[in-house]
Amino acid sequence: MGAASRRGPTAATTAARPAAMPDFIWDAVVVGAGPNGLTAAVTLARAGCSVLLLEGAPTVGGGTRSAALTLPGFTHDVCSAVHPLAAASPVFARLPLAEHGLEWLHPDIPLAHPLDGGEAATLQRSVAATAEGLAGDGPAWTRLVGRAAGAWDDVFGMLHQPVRLPRHPLALARFAAAALRPATSLARGAFRDQPARALFAGLAGHSVLPFTVPGTAGFGLVLGASGHAVGWPVARGGSQAIADALSAHLATLGATIEVDHPVRRLEEVPPARAVLLDVSPRQLLSLAGHRFPARYRRALTRFRHGPGVCKVDWALDGPVPWTAQACRRAGTVHVGGTLDEIAAAEAAVGRGEHPERPFVLVAQQSLVDPSRAPEGRHTLWGYCHVPNGSTVDMTDRIERQIERFAPGFRDRVLARVTATAADVERYSPNYIGGDIAGGAHDLVQLVARPALRLSPHRTPDRQVLLCSASTPPGAGVHGLCGYLAARSALRGVLAGPLRLRAM
Repeated sequence: MGAASRRGPTAATTAARPAAMPDFIWDAVVVGAGPNGLTAAVTLARAGCSVLLLEGAPTVGGGTRSAALTLPGFTHDVCSAVHPLAAASPVFARLPLAEHGLEWLHPDIPLAHPLDGGEAATLQRSVAATAEGLAGDGPAWTRLVGRAAGAWDDVFGMLHQPVRLPRHPLALARFAAAALRPATSLARGAFRDQPARALFAGLAGHSVLPFTVPGTAGFGLVLGASGHAVGWPVARGGSQAIADALSAHLATLGATIEVDHPVRRLEEVPPARAVLLDVSPRQLLSLAGHRFPARYRRALTRFRHGPGVCKVDWALDGPVPWTAQACRRAGTVHVGGTLDEIAAAEAAVGRGEHPERPFVLVAQQSLVDPSRAPEGRHTLWGYCHVPNGSTVDMTDRIERQIERFAPGFRDRVLARVTATAADVERYSPNYIGGDIAGGAHDLVQLVARPALRLSPHRTPDRQVLLCSASTPPGAGVHGLCGYLAARSALRGVLAGPLRLRAM
């Protein structure tokens, strides 16, 4: 997964580390150029701060890098691939990212979920079309997911602006009551038939938690509603385009980006009024733990990481031969069968086991973005959940699951690259044990992320802030963790007249 990026920021936006750092003080230094670090830097620069962004890898991007992982001419998303939360992000919406090349591409069907026998449930942009495909469960889908989509601004706003007056208070209250339930409880109570239950189970599977855990239903509701409200798009050319657009905009604001500049101790950071770290709590301890009181250090050591992932990228000589026609038009395919099957797979991972029939999340970016592969060829992206730190190669089990719903799939494979959970951590130190979500998302850690504090992005050292997915609102390519940390810095250590950098 650590292959060099095919795309990347131009030389005008980045520079290798100079022999000696210039002798001036920055208003802010941001460490880590993933989407949250980039967004934090942009937010600070737009507020008039002098900003230095340091990235240890050769390119910016973090979880939004793309690379030629398999064969020449095939562009694969190294980590994130499909971006409903980026399309919904109020921060990204306010930035001129389209002017810097970011274009969202929407598949005909955002999501399909195949079942044995050639049937597939689909999440479509239209609530009515989705409900119609679910037959007798259509009214329940409209009541649960459709209403959440209708109040999308309030639903998504609750994740990053919990203290505000909602426009749809009744709909938001109903959503919250349903979201707090375990996924299996809501799915079995609300839906009668397998297609609707399976569709909801696949959405809830993004929680990376056993379905008996309270709050897992919320993941299904939010992601289902997002499909109706904003869609599940991909970025033209690869997810790297998101990072490239953010870094290009950042360059226009006068900020400096340095790649190939790892930071191992906070003392290696040039003097600055504020330092924002796009890192995990474990890395925060390593970088700056000596500056924190014992109580906060203990809280960081108690922060729990969730399961890891085993990911496979394929180069194909044609489209996946799904039995269900709807899957051939879907940007994302959830492969795992029924609610009970997916729940059993996620429960096994929660017990530290590797399921024989894993729940597999599949993305078909080249269906909507032909630039990802040579003419007539296709890319495929997929992963399953595994115990944290796993070194087990799940390729055969993943491919057997796909072959189950797409006979002949393996005959289409030209090349494949697999990354175990351990490989995923080697690719990015933020992904502890292969945990791509920045920590478990149970109810406790949605509130205490990474520790129980009134201002969770701030640390006891007022100059040091955390801006990674290990802070609210958590995982996803939306930039909100970086934005909220930057706003916290601007209200705190950076409040008052800003010192402009000498040019």
